[in-house]
Amino acid sequence: MVIAIKDKFIWDSWYVHDGDLWHGYFLQAPRSIGDPELRHWNVTYGHATSRDLTNWTHLGTTFAPTEGPAWDDLTTWTGSVVRGDDDLWHLYYTGTSKAENGLYQRIGHATSTDLHNWSRIGDGKILDLNGPNAVHYEVSMDDSVWHDRAMRDPWVMRDPDGDGWLMYFTARSRGIAEPNAGGCIGFATSPDGYDWTLQPPVFTGGYGQLEVPQVFEYGGQWYCLFCTAADHFSIEQAAKTAGGPVTGNHYLIADNPRGPWRIGPDFLDGALPCRRYAARIVRDGDRLLILGFADRPDGGDFVGHVMDPEEVIVGREGHLHIPSQQQAAE
Repeated sequence: MVIAIKDKFIWDSWYVHDGDLWHGYFLQAPRSIGDPELRHWNVTYGHATSRDLTNWTHLGTTFAPTEGPAWDDLTTWTGSVVRGDDDLWHLYYTGTSKAENGLYQRIGHATSTDLHNWSRIGDGKILDLNGPNAVHYEVSMDDSVWHDRAMRDPWVMRDPDGDGWLMYFTARSRGIAEPNAGGCIGFATSPDGYDWTLQPPVFTGGYGQLEVPQVFEYGGQWYCLFCTAADHFSIEQAAKTAGGPVTGNHYLIADNPRGPWRIGPDFLDGALPCRRYAARIVRDGDRLLILGFADRPDGGDFVGHVMDPEEVIVGREGHLHIPSQQQAAE
């Protein structure tokens, strides 16, 4: 195990490189709650650092829901961290409120000078499903066929084609008849990382939800890593998946970060029961490494730590593969 704390459940994580030090952020909850499914409603952020992505120094809790009535007073879920043009570190995160029973997700923003102590910008909230382009999304539980109003897991990066910033997030497209075909990768743009404009989704289909998106470039090709569950495959996607639906991590592929995106062949990193979930791919020199949390790899109880990194290779036609899994299958 790579990132583990004896008395805490650990799940979704994300990483940023500063000099020769990796900073890892992760969702955590006390194991004293008993049922691991309750972890989502008892969440804070943990923070750890490493020089090799294997040995980590834990720095404690770094972020938590707001105290008192607020849009993010129930949960602060998965996010991403980038360095801005103002030389501050920027955290973009998911928030939900007690008043809405955690059903409506929105995206918040905080900054830091040291990567550990964070200050919200105003009340934190920077993006919701409103404005002209909201017509493309399921914006209310009243017109949703899903279990929540999805707008979470922001991934923020510089726009490679301009001076601004791009944000990708988990959401659902409006008007899709089959619930498991309505998952989408939401999209927003900003000139400065502070003021954001909702845009139409960059991809819809295949799954009921595409969680924890991460967009990156390698070898001139663009990838959008995501995770999903076996029971969230659309009818069409289930039929074309060799061996049938699994739970784990897969990817989209494109020639441009704005798309058009297509689903990669051969599900990248899945199993039943789930081995690894909510993975990230990080670049360590010329190598690509995948890190994610151990779910129920042995079919038993939820495990809840970040697993050792495994190498990812780019094969023919730019498709991703994990050699260790291919060897295990042989």
